[in-house]
Amino acid sequence: MPTAPHNQHGHGHDEQQGHGARWRHRVRHLLTPHSHDSADRVDDVLETSRRGLRALAWSFAGLFATAVAQLALVLVTGSVALLGDTIHNFADALTAVPLGVAFLLGRRAATRRYTYGLGRAEDLAGIAVVVVIAASAALAAYQAVDRLLHPRPVEHLLVLALAGVVGFAGNELVARYRITVGRQIGSAALVADGLHARTDGFTSLAVVLGALGVALGFPAADPIIGLLITVAILFVLRDAAREVFHRLMDAVDPAALDLAEHTARAVPGVHSVRDLRMRWIGHTQRAELAIHVDNTLTVEQAHRLAHAVEHQLTQTVPRLTAATVHTEPATTHQTRAE
Repeated sequence: MPTAPHNQHGHGHDEQQGHGARWRHRVRHLLTPHSHDSADRVDDVLETSRRGLRALAWSFAGLFATAVAQLALVLVTGSVALLGDTIHNFADALTAVPLGVAFLLGRRAATRRYTYGLGRAEDLAGIAVVVVIAASAALAAYQAVDRLLHPRPVEHLLVLALAGVVGFAGNELVARYRITVGRQIGSAALVADGLHARTDGFTSLAVVLGALGVALGFPAADPIIGLLITVAILFVLRDAAREVFHRLMDAVDPAALDLAEHTARAVPGVHSVRDLRMRWIGHTQRAELAIHVDNTLTVEQAHRLAHAVEHQLTQTVPRLTAATVHTEPATTHQTRAE
């Protein structure tokens, strides 16, 4: 006589395909962790890490070269606005270091101590990015105020303007690259770093305005633009901090939650879905949910249905690589409501 099911199905298991007796195979299938596509999911995680590392490497090279060139021009022109932009470019290049470490840690396999792996290292890297942005804002503000209090001449204005244009182009390219890759692989830290680079681009244009102001006979334009650069940095600090804070607090896109709920409910045999939760671990998502199934199903049938729900979820919801599905017997009322 079939019994009411109440079992749990988890991701990250290798299905046993023994050649023994049929009943032994079924018992092994029920009791042994399994997954048909765990190898594919591991490959996906490694591929996203590789893409993140590649984005960091190229953007670091580009920003570091830009910052070195700008530093040389700071020594020539004496512009505090360009100095602020150079500081920000160096800071933006250096944020690739904690992000790169986080991506490398995220590729490590789970252990008995870190059972979910080290994907959360990306959240720590995101905090490091926010701290670096805040520090660069403080340093740029200090330099601008010091120049207002102790004016010094700005020279070679055409070179200064050209440096600003080059800085904008380089930073915008890096920003687009980082933000695009970050969103594709689900890395909030990389997106925050891309926003950081985008601000650098606009501050580089502000350097051009400072040079124009000095050329028109307004020497204070250079440090004033330096202060405006600080304000722009504070705005991107707010956006980056919000992005990282949401990830730290396990915030997910409500649309992704709706998609997961609709997907699970659409699997034949599922009466209803409840207690759906999702969270980010690094640049991948995990889900937990309970489904109500026909109370006449055997444990094996309920197990297969839970596996079907998990498979459908990981195939449909972006960046979702694991789902834990609980099966519970549906009441007569729930069966009729269906």
